[in-house]
This record gives sequence, structure tokens and C-alpha cells, in this order.
Amino acid sequence: MMNPSCGCKGIRTCLRCETDETKHLLQKNDLIHYDFIYDPVLKSAVREEEGSTPQCFEFPGVLLWENFVSEDEERELVSRMDQDVWRESQSGRRKQDFGPKVNFKKRRVHVGSFSGLPAISRRLLVRMSDLPQLSSFKPVEQCNLDYDSLRGSAIDPHLDDSWLWGENLVTVNLLSDTVLTLSLDQGWGDMEQGEVRVAVRLPRRSLVVLYGDARHRWKHAIHRKDIHGRRVCSTFRELSAEFLPGGQQEKLGSELLDIALSFQGAPL
Repeated sequence: MMNPSCGCKGIRTCLRCETDETKHLLQKNDLIHYDFIYDPVLKSAVREEEGSTPQCFEFPGVLLWENFVSEDEERELVSRMDQDVWRESQSGRRKQDFGPKVNFKKRRVHVGSFSGLPAISRRLLVRMSDLPQLSSFKPVEQCNLDYDSLRGSAIDPHLDDSWLWGENLVTVNLLSDTVLTLSLDQGWGDMEQGEVRVAVRLPRRSLVVLYGDARHRWKHAIHRKDIHGRRVCSTFRELSAEFLPGGQQEKLGSELLDIALSFQGAPL
């Protein structure tokens, strides 16, 4: 049952709804460690241990663009977001959705009241296209999330849908630094047994792209211990091949893209 003071349901909790009975289960969050740290220059996951040669392995599928937006742009983006309503979400997050109405379990998608991406995002998408990986990126959904350490905000390890959403997951990180944790349940080759975690450090005002194995194989999460103060982010998602020209639902995909790229959107 959803707590009336927050958006948590089921096993999800935040500082508003946690009880003494559940807090001991959540203390495991403080014990989460990172086996490797992503190095954006080497494009590798690196582990340094005292007195030994650093271990590393190639880690494709992550692109990091520091200072993607300026300080002035950051202030304007967050100010525009705060003029709209933030809706309570799970695990202490608040959200604003700009996208079609989707039932992932039944694989149904409808235009609903979707009116497009917000106008202020137009120039961000133009800038994204400077990256070869995003040269043809046309998002059809934008989700703004508001994290705050006072609410115990977090998001559990998960894989994004790949029936509706396409290859690239693009996130702009605002207001504070954080860590995006990528995890693989079954370990990595001969280097690790059991779950392995790679920490991707996201500086304030940076952009990160997940694609390939980092998008489809490695789960991603933001842990509570990595939220310091307020953190706001915007995640952009493109359509999968099924909704693009030649796909079974290309007509619906074309309609959704036309609406999205009108940049007349209001949060749903």
C-alpha cells in the first residue's frame, strides 16, 4: 500500500515511510562497495589495490561529457522544472514525465495526453548531436527526477525496457555530483565471482550515455549513500526499432516523434 506522505509501494521505501522494523534491512545500503571505478579516459573499469598492479578491464558502452551545461543553464533548467508540479514517486524520488502512456507488462503504448518534450530541451538535443553516438538521437520521452538526501532518495538496480525504448539512454545530471552504479549479478570473467559493481562518477552538469552492454546487460542504480543534498536529472529515451521506419509499429512511432519534437510539452 502506498504511504500517504510519499510515493512508495511494495518493498520500496524512503525516510518518510521507513519503520524500525525495516531500517535494519536498509542498513545494507551503507555496506555497498564498488569493485571497480570507471575511467572515462581509458574507457575501462579500474581497481587499484595497495601494493599491487591495478586490475582493469575494458568497459564499453559508457560516454561521459563533463560540463555539458553551464552554471547559468543549470539554474534555468532547474528553475523551469520547479515551476511545474513534481509528483511523488518511489524510494523518495519526485518526478515529471513527458512521454506517451505505456503499459510495459501488456506491451501497450498510447499517445494519451502527451504533448511533447519541454521547449527548454530543444537546445540540449542539438548539443547532444555533436556526439557521434547521438548524431541521430531523437528522444520521444523525457523523465525528470528529483532526489534529496533528506528524503532518502535512491533508485534500485534495474534494466530499462528494450521493447519500446531504443539503444541510447541519455541522462543530464544537475545540482550535485553523484555515482551511477552499474552491476552484473553473475560476475565478470575470471576476475570476480558473484555480483560485481562498477562506479561511474557523474559530476554536476555532466551528461552520461549508456548503450551496448552497459545499457542491456549491466543494471544501473543510484544508491542512497551517493545522494548529497539535492540532485535533479533528466533522462531521455529514444524509440526501439519496432517503432521506427520498417518496424511493425512505425506509424505510431512516427506520430510519437512528431509530438515529442514539437517541444510544446507539459508534464503528465
